[in-house]
Amino acid sequence: MKRLSALRLFCIAIFIGISSTTFAQHPQPHGPTTPVEVGSVTVNGGIGAGSYYDGDYYNAPFGLKAAVEYGLWQAGPGVITLGGEIGGSWSSGGDIYYNNYSSHTIIVAGRAAWHYGWQVRGLDTYGGVSAGLGFHHYQYYNNPDTYTHNSVIPVPGIFVGASYFVTPTFGFNAEAGHDITDIQFGVVFKIQ
Repeated sequence: MKRLSALRLFCIAIFIGISSTTFAQHPQPHGPTTPVEVGSVTVNGGIGAGSYYDGDYYNAPFGLKAAVEYGLWQAGPGVITLGGEIGGSWSSGGDIYYNNYSSHTIIVAGRAAWHYGWQVRGLDTYGGVSAGLGFHHYQYYNNPDTYTHNSVIPVPGIFVGASYFVTPTFGFNAEAGHDITDIQFGVVFKIQ
């Protein structure tokens, strides 16, 4: 039920983002543009397959992640960004041994990436690393016993991604790696 509510909220955010950026677009200059530049701020969010943490997920985990990045400096033909991310990975299920099993990790981390546009209007590709803390919880019920465990774990990550901006401020995004999600698809907004 929580997954369905999160999916509905995500779809509403996409609809609002598309409708607000469609009316706010301005003409793009002629020639190639790189969406992420020094001084730009981007926010992306996505849904996908969550990463495994502490090895106690029952089914393939479901994941959500949101990140914000600020273009800090030029590095060759690309731009280095710094920012933060927050998200989580959830798993649940049951079998003949455990009547009900659930596990989740909520993560707060910093991230750094190198962005490059390949001289294609609206395209942004990037790779980066993250580091932060994960608040991990799992429990299972085996009638009549219940076992619960909570821990705080370090969560280093690595990722690659691509965004395609369909307007100057809105686009679609995909990321892969081991960074809250193993693979995710979502949206990206350029705020500045």
